[in-house]
Amino acid sequence: MKLGMIGLGKMGGNMVTRLLQGGQEVVGYDLFPANVEAARVHGAQGASTLDELIEQLPAPRAVWVMVPSGKATEDTIMTLASKMSAGDTIIDGGNSNYKDSIRRASVLEGMGIHFVDVGTSGGIWGLKEGYAMMVGGPKEAVDALSPVFEVLAPTPTEGWGRMGPSGSGHYVKMVHNGIEYGMMQAYAEGFELLHAKKDFGLDVAQIAELWRHGSVVRSWLLDLTADAMKADTDFNDLSDYVADSGEGRWTVLDSLELGIPTPVITLSVQMRLRSQQEVSYAGQMLSAMRRAFGGHAVKKLDEVAKTTTVQEVKPNTPPETALSTDAPAVPAHDEARQLGELGNDRKGE
Repeated sequence: MKLGMIGLGKMGGNMVTRLLQGGQEVVGYDLFPANVEAARVHGAQGASTLDELIEQLPAPRAVWVMVPSGKATEDTIMTLASKMSAGDTIIDGGNSNYKDSIRRASVLEGMGIHFVDVGTSGGIWGLKEGYAMMVGGPKEAVDALSPVFEVLAPTPTEGWGRMGPSGSGHYVKMVHNGIEYGMMQAYAEGFELLHAKKDFGLDVAQIAELWRHGSVVRSWLLDLTADAMKADTDFNDLSDYVADSGEGRWTVLDSLELGIPTPVITLSVQMRLRSQQEVSYAGQMLSAMRRAFGGHAVKKLDEVAKTTTVQEVKPNTPPETALSTDAPAVPAHDEARQLGELGNDRKGE
């Protein structure tokens, strides 16, 4: 199958490589010419414009959009749709809000264009391990794309499937990421407790490795944690800032709309928001109140800590490089994009 791919960053670029390795043909386009050239090096055809990309695809065309959610995705899909024909298919593999996907599917249906939303999980390791794909959209369109999913998935029959109508793929991925937030928070809290128990002289790296084998809490997240701890168990060079890209928030909002309790996921999202504050106004107020009613001593802030952001892992780079933070700093203008965040700046930075 010949597929167009828009967005050749660390996810899209690796997906193109996996597709090529699996015998599929790909035409790639990206705002950054260097990413297009990198895709060409791995065997893809390149395009310098959307028109050029469309011209290189046989009808009915299929184009996968892998760009940041929000305005970038909206603009790309609508511009692309205006250039495509009835019977063509647009796939959104990014982390879009499922409500946006339902709306886009309706608009494109009126143009005779199929819309398929694919919640994609696997990160930078997907090139090597394969991607989990939660697919929403018309059955006939999903079936036509099965050769692509079979190559991208861990195996042709595992790790991908149609969830339901348009929007369902991104909805399932949203909940998936909410669960991910909760799992990560639980691991972090547990290991912080172990790390703080100095009486026993616990080796947290040893414990992480032990839990990988036979334990009921073993998981791929634990595997990655154990590997990271082999280099440094104190993480002295890392900030405690944790970005959030939206899916956790959307999961909590949907739980409120449905009246379904999700306390663990909700608290994990709140903890990420707290991590994005260098200084908590609520904490400052608590300190002021404690001094006001009890006359207790308080700590004053002399200088807010300064941080830098380490470069993201680039496309087609061995994923093991993510286990190290020894990389150049991110240019200030590109920091929010690389963090993949909603933009909560720490106070004072």
